[in-house]
Amino acid sequence: MPLVTTKEMLTRAQAGHYAVGAFNVENLEMVMAVVQAAEESRAPVILQTTPSTVKYAGLDYYLAMVQTAAARASVPVAMHLDHGDSFDLAMQALRTGYTSIMIDGSHHSFQENINLTRRVVDACAPSNIPVEAELGKVGGKEDDLEGGDGNPFTDPQQAAEFVQETQVDSLAVAIGTAHGLYKGVPKLDFERLSAIRQLVTIPLVLHGASGVPDEAVQESIRRGICKVNFATELRIAFSNGVKQYLAEDPDVFDPKKYSKVGRANVVALVKEKIALCGSANQA
Repeated sequence: MPLVTTKEMLTRAQAGHYAVGAFNVENLEMVMAVVQAAEESRAPVILQTTPSTVKYAGLDYYLAMVQTAAARASVPVAMHLDHGDSFDLAMQALRTGYTSIMIDGSHHSFQENINLTRRVVDACAPSNIPVEAELGKVGGKEDDLEGGDGNPFTDPQQAAEFVQETQVDSLAVAIGTAHGLYKGVPKLDFERLSAIRQLVTIPLVLHGASGVPDEAVQESIRRGICKVNFATELRIAFSNGVKQYLAEDPDVFDPKKYSKVGRANVVALVKEKIALCGSANQA
């Protein structure tokens, strides 16, 4: 089926008290794996690319792969720009055909974040493309995403003001998760999440979920998270499959052979995450 936006996906997830898995993809095999897992799980799914991934091949390359995978699928598939770092990149993704846009102004001042986000929302509105924003800073480092240490968590009152001023469609909140690999067990501020949920009616997003204990992800969903992002674990799963094959057959020269193992690893992992989010059989 054709690509869809994340608007209806997340609205349904919010009403149904589950979350939609959003998976960062880096190559053809990962695109195929994520959509296969969604198809087998009968789940809506979001595929997404970060600015550094886009630099590697281009918005059009990734969109074409995801469009092809979606056309062969019978479950809803959306294509999302993750952590768009500028108005220009957000507009490039919009013009290219992405069906969901994130603008990340969390490293700016509160007012600058509002101004930037509102510009993107206004630009995307005529095309009915939903916009995600971030308030507070998710820590850690992955690709070009540098959250740093000791960054502020999302303030509930500011979140309510931010949503009112920007009219954004979904909001990524900082409650203790981080990008990349965790040095220890993350401790999430669930009370803060509940406070945000009481003041903000739009779908909430959890970034940096790779490595977060399952029970913490589930509790976040119970308290209002409607979209959960996974990136690092998918990369590890794919790479481990390739490494395993090459260790067993170091003379192999056909990339399809070892890539197939990496792809299978990603399929298995994504199915686990879909089940964790509660979105299986929600397509």
